[in-house]
Amino acid sequence: MRTLHPFPDDDGRPVVIRQPSAPTPLSCWLDAQQHATVIPAGPLPAALNGIAFAPWTEAPDTAHGWSACAMDAALDEPPFLLPAGMAAAAGTVIREDDGRVWLVAPSNGFGGYAATFPKGRVDPCTSLQCAGVREAYEESGLRVRIEAFLLDVRRTQTYTRFYIARRIGGSPACMGWESQAVHLVPATQLRQVATHPNDGPVIAALERWLEQQ
Repeated sequence: MRTLHPFPDDDGRPVVIRQPSAPTPLSCWLDAQQHATVIPAGPLPAALNGIAFAPWTEAPDTAHGWSACAMDAALDEPPFLLPAGMAAAAGTVIREDDGRVWLVAPSNGFGGYAATFPKGRVDPCTSLQCAGVREAYEESGLRVRIEAFLLDVRRTQTYTRFYIARRIGGSPACMGWESQAVHLVPATQLRQVATHPNDGPVIAALERWLEQQ
């Protein structure tokens, strides 16, 4: 029997998940030392750390809407110097109040990633912060608030600005078709879960940032 993602792709076609991820018991969500995993439309606690898990029903669906919604935070961030031949992108390292970090599992291991941070290219006439908030929602189902600049890093085809962000709403069970699972991982376990070489510099930057807090 084929496993289909609950949401079709951008062209309306069904997405077959060839090797479905396995969810963890609900108890893992409530233990800050545990790695928790949810699959699309899977069960979750009603809330975590005082913030409900609920679909973001008013999420924008256009570039203009995202620009209005993101409301770029006034951060101390350096100029974004895009190298020639690279596409601009943005991503978020979403920290939970219990110290864990959110990761997404790209559907069918797209790009060679078993798990990674939400990220994507910047739409024309929108900002890096806007892209970070949009991609966080599309890939993880979470509504986030950007709180700090983390780093700029060269990836395979993009030059990506990463931000530290905080969950303020949404539900990971509502992840879009690009993700087949969403993980909440203790910061000390990130290197064991996000194993793609491209994520090494992001994790190292997060470790340095945490040491300064």
